[in-house]
Amino acid sequence: MKKFTLLFSLLAAFTLGAKAQKIDATRPQTSENVGMEPIKTGNWMVGGALGNIGYSFEGKSFGIALQPKAGYFVSDGIALGLQTNLGFQSVKDGDDIWNYGISPFVRYYFPEGASSTGRFFSQGDIGIAGANAGSDVSFAFGINLGYAHFVTRSVALETTFGYNYSKANINAGDKSTGLGIGLGFQIYLPGKR
Repeated sequence: MKKFTLLFSLLAAFTLGAKAQKIDATRPQTSENVGMEPIKTGNWMVGGALGNIGYSFEGKSFGIALQPKAGYFVSDGIALGLQTNLGFQSVKDGDDIWNYGISPFVRYYFPEGASSTGRFFSQGDIGIAGANAGSDVSFAFGINLGYAHFVTRSVALETTFGYNYSKANINAGDKSTGLGIGLGFQIYLPGKR
């Protein structure tokens, strides 16, 4: 009987001990309370738009682009940087076009409407653009509004909406203008202070 009582006690203790060790399955992190820390003076940002989709008004074309960029915060909430544009345009009743460009940009993060996990921003860029369909390299600019949602202290997912213009003779017209929507990410790196 003593063996049975000992075996029963050990089995009960093992069962209660197993229940006490609750396995905590964690969910992926979806936001981080960062405040102003990532966009302080001296910090860096690298990343870009992975899927920048747009429609051109003149050439009746649809385009998609990849836009890697890097910037430096010259002041709290203001970054200066450089972005490259690598894209593809599908032209209705015409030849498809591969385009490219490079442009410096300025980005401003609005203090209004900001939360501890996200910020609205505007970005303007002026540079040069060209395409395989024409030999012209020309003036280009863009104006975009966006929102950065911080997933971690140093990574933000972004969405942008804006207007882009190029004077290059790249799609059966003398210029290209259109609206675009972009999805991407930025990595914010702390600078020396």
